[in-house]
Amino acid sequence: MKTTLIPEKKRILVVDDQTQNTRLLKLYLEQASYVVREENNAGAALSGAEEFQPQLILLDVMMPGLGGGELAALFRASPKLKGVPIVFLTAAVTKGEVDAGGGQLGGFPFLAKPIVLSEVLACVKRHLEPESRHES
Repeated sequence: MKTTLIPEKKRILVVDDQTQNTRLLKLYLEQASYVVREENNAGAALSGAEEFQPQLILLDVMMPGLGGGELAALFRASPKLKGVPIVFLTAAVTKGEVDAGGGQLGGFPFLAKPIVLSEVLACVKRHLEPESRHES
């Protein structure tokens, strides 16, 4: 009898202080067969991420208290998270600025809000394909 391995579903952490944003992304990404954890408190996001061990982090830039840039630095400093790709989500730039900036913000890829679900899914797939992932 031949056994086939069922691939493990990829884990994505979505961090945004707006619950409607995290809920929408969670529902959409779960429909695409990802395991998603929402975090709406930036202060709790580091410990939540270390526990969840995501393979991708979608991170809002502007949040009360701890901003996305500061949180990204904490993720990079964590031995458990330093190699996890981070994609910023921000309303501070337009889609035109995303394209003009080469899709990077502070060295991280980013998507402009309001988000377009098909763009999010394409971005997620790009970052979770084994051949396109670079370990640090």
